[in-house]
Amino acid sequence: MVVSELPHNFIQRTKQRYNNTRSLSTKMNLADMQTEIKLRPPYQISVSELGSANGFSHIPMGEYKGTGKISAAPHQRLEPVTLPGIVSFVLSLLCGALNLIRGFHAIESLLQNEGEDFSYVIAFFLGTAACLYQCYLFVYYTGWRNAKSFLTFGLICLCNMYLYELRNLWQLFFHVTVGAFSTLQIRLRQPQGKSPDYNV
Repeated sequence: MVVSELPHNFIQRTKQRYNNTRSLSTKMNLADMQTEIKLRPPYQISVSELGSANGFSHIPMGEYKGTGKISAAPHQRLEPVTLPGIVSFVLSLLCGALNLIRGFHAIESLLQNEGEDFSYVIAFFLGTAACLYQCYLFVYYTGWRNAKSFLTFGLICLCNMYLYELRNLWQLFFHVTVGAFSTLQIRLRQPQGKSPDYNV
């Protein structure tokens, strides 16, 4: 009878010790747990992962790696938009519109004068596509986002170098500066991280 009561009494004492928030050991354990959670925050399960765990997976097969783990979701949320980010977005749209208009004018000149160079038309439309793609990279999260933004900025610089004869220095400076500013804003607007304040 005494032997059977020992495990029960031990369990009761252990429960009382951990339920008593005023004991020193409990406070130390809670402090250790809070420190552990801050250093290694818990993993947040997304809706897609929850669906796949229940057998209702809608994740494309291309998002699975060879290790069986799921790669970063392309629809990951980015940090809130700032005022400089909005300015860079509007200026990128403006540069894209200017390139598009000049591209159509170049097509008209090409149709009227057979001696015009068709490569200018390509350069204008490539500049338009690069500006619009910078806007896309600023708004949406994609893989290799920073590298894509630098490559897009390089394309903008190449297009403006090729269009050197059709633009003055101020126009070239404006387009290149807007491209650099948009690249910086894309770099600064990172995916949202987990909140560091986890309370137990």
